[in-house]
Amino acid sequence: MLAMMGLFDFGGTLASGWLSDRFDNRWLLFWYYGLRGLSLLYLPFSDFSLYSLSIFAMFYGLDWVATVPPTVKLTAQRFGTERANVVFGWIFAGHQIGAASAALAGGLSRTIWQSYMPAFVAAGVLCLIGAGLVLLINREREGRMAMA
Repeated sequence: MLAMMGLFDFGGTLASGWLSDRFDNRWLLFWYYGLRGLSLLYLPFSDFSLYSLSIFAMFYGLDWVATVPPTVKLTAQRFGTERANVVFGWIFAGHQIGAASAALAGGLSRTIWQSYMPAFVAAGVLCLIGAGLVLLINREREGRMAMA
C-alpha cells in the first residue's frame, strides 16, 4: 500500500505542478486538504481489506506532496520572489514541527485511549478546517506584496 501511495503521490505531485500554473492555487489547496481530510476520516472506518486500503492509498497518495507546488506559488505571490525562499523555509520548518506534534499526539492517543481513532479524526478534521481557511487568503494583496 505504501508503494501504491508513492506511485499516486508521484502522479499527483506532477499534476499539481501543472495545475498550479493554470488555476487558482487557493482552490487547489482547498481540494487537496479536503480530500486528505476525508481520506483520513475514512480510514479508521474502513474494513482494512485490500479494496478499502487501495482506495485510501489512492486518494491519500494523490495529494500527499501535491500541496507543495500551490503552496510555493502562493508564497511567491504573497511575499515576492525575493523573499519566497526564506518564507517557504519557515513554512517547511513549521510543517516539520506540526508533523512531529502529530506523531506525538498519535502515540499519546494510543497510550491513553488504546486507539488511534482520536488521532485520525483530529487529523481529518484539521485538514478540513485547513481546506476552509486556505480560501481566506486574500488575493487582493498579491500585487502590493510583490512590489514591496
